[in-house]
Amino acid sequence: MSSSAGAAGGGIVNGGISFWFADDGLPAVREPLTGDASADVVIVGGGYTGLWTAYYLKKAAPFLRITVLEQKFCGYGASGRNGGWLYNGVAGRDRYARLHGHEAAVRLQRAMNDTVDEVIRVAAEEGVEADVHKGGVLEVARTPAQLARLKAFHEHELGYGEKDRELYGARETAERIRVADAVGSSWTPHGARLNPAKLVKGLAAAVEALGVTVHEATPVTEIRPKHAVTPYGTVRAPYVLRCTEGFTASLKGQRRTWLPMNSSMIATEPLSDEQWEAIGWSGRETLGDMAHAYMYAQRTADGRIALGGRGVPYRFGSRTDNDGRTQRETVEALRDILVGFFPALAGVRIAHAWSGVLGVPRDWCATVTLDRTTGLGWAGGYVGSGVATTNLAARTLRDLVQQDSGQGGRTELTDLPWVNHKVRRWEPEPLRWLGVQGMYATYRTADRRETLTHSARSSRLARIADRVAGRG
Repeated sequence: MSSSAGAAGGGIVNGGISFWFADDGLPAVREPLTGDASADVVIVGGGYTGLWTAYYLKKAAPFLRITVLEQKFCGYGASGRNGGWLYNGVAGRDRYARLHGHEAAVRLQRAMNDTVDEVIRVAAEEGVEADVHKGGVLEVARTPAQLARLKAFHEHELGYGEKDRELYGARETAERIRVADAVGSSWTPHGARLNPAKLVKGLAAAVEALGVTVHEATPVTEIRPKHAVTPYGTVRAPYVLRCTEGFTASLKGQRRTWLPMNSSMIATEPLSDEQWEAIGWSGRETLGDMAHAYMYAQRTADGRIALGGRGVPYRFGSRTDNDGRTQRETVEALRDILVGFFPALAGVRIAHAWSGVLGVPRDWCATVTLDRTTGLGWAGGYVGSGVATTNLAARTLRDLVQQDSGQGGRTELTDLPWVNHKVRRWEPEPLRWLGVQGMYATYRTADRRETLTHSARSSRLARIADRVAGRG
């Protein structure tokens, strides 16, 4: 690692799953499956989606025999590596408005707003101490083009019923967080900071306490109607629910279903009181920006800054990383963002770097599905907004299973517009790799041009990239 990445002395921990697990400790791995088994519901994936689904199904119907199968340990994927943003964003809302009408998308947004408080409520009820602080989400603009996008974004969110969102100028933004060159910001109360690993470990323990069977170190190689196939045996169940997000491509026949997009993070050493005084951030909001290649950050419970963004966005052939190790160039790029936002931290040491994958559907829309003819269900494609969305998706899967099995009827959740949404598959390689690499290179170029020109118009390059990507 270069001297700048390790500024102020000391080494950097690269990988090791994530800083969150380094901070809280890796869990003891639960026993793997030891042979063929049966259940009423089998859930593939021990991340947030799978665990929340098991939790809500077992609470609603305690008699159900539910088995969770996880290839490594619960939280190994995005659930234990994300930025700890519990917020109300949901991928695909605008497309759902076009497909199903504006009011349907408003219902989805209201459900997401409520979900932030639902996660906080359940964590408290189950005694899960996840360092939650509900300070909202602050998204800043640092160039004229970003400011124009910010104002349009703010009005757009108001149009989806978020009447408690606030728009700030440069002075009001600085009173919250002193981000260099910030010319404005938008704040919503529907967001909280948390420690992702503590949440997923606590949730796994709560699920087991309810009587759900959790097998770790048990990779599922194939899902087919009423069967989840592993090297150690097959679990048979009327319902098989795929909750594998960025690791979906590793399943037989799923290589082009969701693209595993890479996202990387760094965490600083704990900052001193003087450093915090220099940058503010006393409200502990989660922090984002309006760049095309955006960043996201939080102030951790132990006084660090954890900051993320796209590094190498995609590995050829939908491959995933080994335990979160991150390229030197990515660490340097994230450090540059940190110091660009907070010049007073130029000498701060980066203590940890890691990466993980998130699931991206071809139309960038999160979905929840249950095929009533086969009993196969799935949820995901959160495009990086999964900490809260997983909870809403899980409650929706619960209602769909109960409806199909005759234990319940239609609910407000089963009528949300993302239910049973169909998405086409990603292109084969090398088109997939070329497209994603080109898209993010174009976004970065667009950001650089906007910074240099000081134009209030968004770069045409970003609009072209959006169209090629199929976003919006």
